[in-house]
Amino acid sequence: MTQSVVVQVGQCGNQVGCRFWDLALREHAAVNKKGIYDEALSSFFRNVDTRSGGDGHDISKGKICSLKARALLIDMEEGVVNEILQGPLRDVFDSKQLITDVSGSGNNWAVGHKLYGCQYRENIVEKLRKTAEHCDCLQCFFVIHSMGGGTGSGLGTFVLNLLEDEFPEVYRFVTSVYPSSEDDVIISPYNSVLAMKELNEHADCVLPIENESLFDIVNKIHQMVNSGKLGSIVKQNSLVTSSAGSTKAVQEKSFDAMNNIIANLLLNLTRLHYLVSSLTPLYTLADVNVPSRRLDQMFSDAFSRDHQLIQADPKHSLYLACALLVRGNVQVSDLRRNIERLKPSMHFVSWNQEGWKTGLCSVPPVGHSHSLLALANNTCVKPTFMELKDRFMRLYKKKAHLHHYLHIDGMEQSCFSEAISSLSDLIEEYNELDATKGGPRIDPSRLKIAV
Repeated sequence: MTQSVVVQVGQCGNQVGCRFWDLALREHAAVNKKGIYDEALSSFFRNVDTRSGGDGHDISKGKICSLKARALLIDMEEGVVNEILQGPLRDVFDSKQLITDVSGSGNNWAVGHKLYGCQYRENIVEKLRKTAEHCDCLQCFFVIHSMGGGTGSGLGTFVLNLLEDEFPEVYRFVTSVYPSSEDDVIISPYNSVLAMKELNEHADCVLPIENESLFDIVNKIHQMVNSGKLGSIVKQNSLVTSSAGSTKAVQEKSFDAMNNIIANLLLNLTRLHYLVSSLTPLYTLADVNVPSRRLDQMFSDAFSRDHQLIQADPKHSLYLACALLVRGNVQVSDLRRNIERLKPSMHFVSWNQEGWKTGLCSVPPVGHSHSLLALANNTCVKPTFMELKDRFMRLYKKKAHLHHYLHIDGMEQSCFSEAISSLSDLIEEYNELDATKGGPRIDPSRLKIAV
């Protein structure tokens, strides 16, 4: 059996991670009524026999003794981690797999990457190795972090470098939450561009997610439900953003709904550099026998602008490859029919016209009869990167706030020039791909951004 380890870094990474573990437990409980520790649960959890005291021993069979998440929680400001440890999931996390500080990174990539990276390197490596030792067959690391702050962007990408050094054969999947253009952290463009250089060099796959897009999705769905536009087909309290599927009125924190969307994405993801993701449906339909027209709408939604987790429109850009991961009450024939229906409206790179990957799992997400996660390697991510570059340059041309970074040991102005050069190269690669739309095969050296 294969296992994955989740590394949560910074406030955002830990908040998203908390929603992920909650959803994973609820989903397994809905399927495995007897609470038996099985292969599916072992993907993300250890079953620890606590009767022996001390660290306990992993046990592979039998009823649950004490579930422990295969997770490492890191934050240089301990508030969020402490909140998790006082919440309903407190027993799921191993207290020896936490790394916290009290002062935070001051929204500064250099503090997270250079200062705390050096300070906590050995501690992080030790805990990563400890986590890996509990795996029979370690398949991949999931790193969850944000790009705009200091710990998530700086220490998060430092951890990514460590993973490549210590576990070079293990895949590194990164979920990166990008700040909106209205972000209240004025130096977030610096942090994001500095972090992107590290993602370009050290991540196997990146799922970029924009706060602005998540906010728009949550608002649109709530408006549709409250206005009655979705009619009677939607169950009450059935949004993918609902907390714990409870029928009680739960007052969610401001970002819980957005974090739940990311958690659903991660739980639907299997092993497949920047992938555009979309998830549908975002609410539970009332009927069990789903008519084909509704399934067809689910596939159409997955490729519409409104369901993308970044501000992008993939159907009007160039596809390098596309993966469709379907769960629940869906047949292979439905999958094939919809691919054939959608293909004429999609632009695929000339050398990969059949670049589809599909996966079908009969077990639906908790509370749903079916779902679809679409992962597209598509040039539509380019505008997000171009806007980030523009925001970076508006600050950098004035040398604004650079002194906050340059006083950190090991941080030089060349770090900025190298980071923006790396981002410019990435944008140029997407430009060259867009220029080939419907044209001749591109040079094979450009394949490094393909799946």
